[in-house]
Amino acid sequence: MENIEKHGMDSDNMDFASALEEYLTTDTNELEEGTIVKGTVVRIDDDNILVDVNFKSEGQIPTAEFRDSQGNITVSEGDKIDVFVAHKNEQEGTISLSFEKAKRNKLFDQLEQVQEKNGEITGRIIRRIKGGYTVDLGGVEAFLPGSHVDLRPVPDMDALVNQEYSFRVLKINRRRSNVIVSRRVLLEEERDSKRQDLLQTLAEGQIVKGKAKNITEYGVFVDLGGLDGLLHITDMSWKRIRHPREMVTLGQELELKVLSFDKETQKVSLGLKQLIPDPWQDITERFPVGSRHVGKATNLVDYGAFVELEPGVEGLVHISEMSWTRKLRHPSQMVHQGDEVEVVILGVDPEKKRISLGMKQIKQNPWELVGEKYPEGTILEGTIKNITEFGMFIGIEDGIDGLIHVSDISWTKKIRHPNELYKVGDTVQAKVLTVDQENEKFTLGIKQLSEDPWANVPTAYPVGGIVKGVITNITDFGLFVEVEEGIEGLVHVSELSNKKVKSPNEMYKEGDTIQARIIHVSAEERRLGLSIKQLKEEEERRKPREYSRSGSDVSQTLGDILKQTMAGSSDN
Repeated sequence: MENIEKHGMDSDNMDFASALEEYLTTDTNELEEGTIVKGTVVRIDDDNILVDVNFKSEGQIPTAEFRDSQGNITVSEGDKIDVFVAHKNEQEGTISLSFEKAKRNKLFDQLEQVQEKNGEITGRIIRRIKGGYTVDLGGVEAFLPGSHVDLRPVPDMDALVNQEYSFRVLKINRRRSNVIVSRRVLLEEERDSKRQDLLQTLAEGQIVKGKAKNITEYGVFVDLGGLDGLLHITDMSWKRIRHPREMVTLGQELELKVLSFDKETQKVSLGLKQLIPDPWQDITERFPVGSRHVGKATNLVDYGAFVELEPGVEGLVHISEMSWTRKLRHPSQMVHQGDEVEVVILGVDPEKKRISLGMKQIKQNPWELVGEKYPEGTILEGTIKNITEFGMFIGIEDGIDGLIHVSDISWTKKIRHPNELYKVGDTVQAKVLTVDQENEKFTLGIKQLSEDPWANVPTAYPVGGIVKGVITNITDFGLFVEVEEGIEGLVHVSELSNKKVKSPNEMYKEGDTIQARIIHVSAEERRLGLSIKQLKEEEERRKPREYSRSGSDVSQTLGDILKQTMAGSSDN
């Protein structure tokens, strides 16, 4: 009777008679548990909202089910709403209703229709969970697997949270309230549709737009809308680049030219630099051999430096073309990346797109100046900059050193190492021997300042003459004998004695003075051959003659003596 009294009291909406008639004619058996029925909001409290569904009593629904995200109540008294009959008790006249369950069941009905029709539904990704995401479909939370988020792995998974997308419903379990959705399926369908359209219209030479989807060391893969094309690193710019990331970023929109397209393999080759004129056209006219230009060092390698002459045009300065005088180990000793440098065009190859450049040619070759300033025969002074085993380097001009070979220090002294006589920093006088501009060699000599003492040796020491000297060195093969300062002769072991000599040390020692016969002289070879053996043999041959003369004197007559005396007088 509660409903009767309620309806009777509300004179503004319904009179008692009509209320009684509606109550008596209402079949409460239609209010089955688990169904959705229409109800009227009759009262709103802070905790509960009363809803009339033409049952013996109103059903109470928690007010929280009607609040939005800001906490506002979304219904008013008198509103007609759908509610879910959770439970009813005919005997006690009580009923349990739910607004959320009604809304949820209606949404599941809608999801089932979408699934049956293979349609789409919009949802918002609200959080990341293990294996994927949770998606709000407007009251029902669905699971979005990670593999169904996009066509390819997403680099930043958190960036998708709070984003709204369209989804395809894959699976519904109403009893467990489980829904699985996919975004990738829709993207695949869209991609396939675009690919088919693109395959019909794509052609070589066509200008297309795409988005960079993947960047590698050798190029960029570009999504043309259902079909991927490759923009190779060599087709990105007319100038040299080390990595595609210097020009393109992931996701960047690009305008490109189709270089080639194979319909069977669906491979597309794209070009970026082909959208602008080739800067290598008429290159020899703009950069003739011998002309000077200012460029920017863009890259250094072990063998040289690349210099950009204008956008898209680079030349190479080989390390050997950087300095006339310095022996460089690396181009960084002369230039750094980013430096502006002045260069000379040495050669141009339009077909291979190569330009040879020189830096040292900006200045005159100092070797030409040295050749003019110090012709062969010039006597000069210089400071010793470096001493090695084979000679001394003398500073001549900036960056140019002259070499005094160890063999050109003295005519006569045997010098094992130049530091026996000189040290770094000493000033020496020398004569210019050769100036080789082509091979960049400048040689000097100290001994050439004086006359070669060996030039007079053949005259002073003729073959057959007898010399006296001091033994300066004893070797297994003979004796070195100094006959005058700086002039040595050799007594070979075979010229020591008629007898076999095992070692010259058995017979002589350094410092001994000896006499020997001259058997060979050569100023060119600087050789003076001596023989002790021949001198001894001559002495041995003279002894018998002297002995016979002394023996005959005893038997000489006075007449013989007078004859000899007369003969001697006549000789004088």
